[in-house]
Amino acid sequence: MALPPAAGAPAVPFAAQPRGHGLRRPAPPGATLRLGPLFWPWEKVKVGPLSVSPMGFGTWAWGNQLLWGYQESMDSELQECFNLAMKNGINLFDTADSYGTGKLNGQSERLLGRFIREFEGPIKSPDDVVIATKFAAYPWRLTSGQFVGACKSSLERLQLDRLGIGQLHWSTANYAPLQERALWDGLVEMYDKVTVLGNIHIMYHAMSSFQGLVRAVGVSNYGPKQLLKIHSYLASKGVPLSSAQVQFSLLSMGDEQMELKTVCDSLGIRVIAYSPLGLGMLTGKYDASNLPKGPRSVLFRQILPGLESLLSCLRRIAEKKGKTMSQVAINWCICKGAIPIPGVKTVRHVEENLGALGWRLSPAEISDLESAAMAAPKKMIQNVFQTA
Repeated sequence: MALPPAAGAPAVPFAAQPRGHGLRRPAPPGATLRLGPLFWPWEKVKVGPLSVSPMGFGTWAWGNQLLWGYQESMDSELQECFNLAMKNGINLFDTADSYGTGKLNGQSERLLGRFIREFEGPIKSPDDVVIATKFAAYPWRLTSGQFVGACKSSLERLQLDRLGIGQLHWSTANYAPLQERALWDGLVEMYDKVTVLGNIHIMYHAMSSFQGLVRAVGVSNYGPKQLLKIHSYLASKGVPLSSAQVQFSLLSMGDEQMELKTVCDSLGIRVIAYSPLGLGMLTGKYDASNLPKGPRSVLFRQILPGLESLLSCLRRIAEKKGKTMSQVAINWCICKGAIPIPGVKTVRHVEENLGALGWRLSPAEISDLESAAMAAPKKMIQNVFQTA
């Protein structure tokens, strides 16, 4: 018999999850049966002032025709994806003002805004749905005011008054260092500065330059050195840096990623892990004779042949635990203290990814996976915008 859900717990218990790959598979001998929801309220993760689910979902594919084959006919299923995620307690959704190709630029934000408005369940507080969007460091965004303007445009597309996390999408330090400071100042101006006097919270809006457009501030594609610089600068302005989004997976656990994770842990910055499945390479769905369509096939052809040991290890652990390889790879990120944000395009993706919650890999399993990953001759190519 399942334990009764606590207040604020996901509405659908793990045992009642629909259809999902790996969610209805019978547990093998020795596997732990999870009673109750996928995660309890006290298992939520802190990102600055926010409480979010241990896993979020990424929406890069929502509007991207080139890489992910988006068509507007997919919108109804994308809305089902959002609804299913929310009903299972997922409250973190990552997007960007640059998501969407050509005339569909910004489509991901527009869809998220529509899905929030049309969601049939209760949204009683800002923590019920946390939107983390990233603002591109375009070369024409040269002033803090222009960067704040980008945030306002995102809010308009999302039809929201305030964002959960406002993130600088990448650093310009490598090619336009003078622009970087203006972008940092833009983050400061977006932030909702709060001081606490006893039990009284004083919100500075008209009384200061802080415009209160975001509840937390984050960065993306920052390396450890540049992260320390922006953390120090924001702190001097009274603004905490709450999150750092980076490519982080069993295929992206090099020295720089691990150093970044160590720096984040020491400063209280939460790592948000994008591409936790290595663009699909860790799912076990592809091999040299079965490559994905589009530009990804070039990358897969280069890296997949050297992943036999890692994929074999993922498969062995997945079979032992009654999970899928994707669920094991995502759970590894959770065990490392990061918040994975796998991308979703279909209800089946959501169902499968939800199966990464409610259990944990053992220390021995984590060690086996990391040993196999380190032995792979080629790793995931890092984002071209990643700084040192």
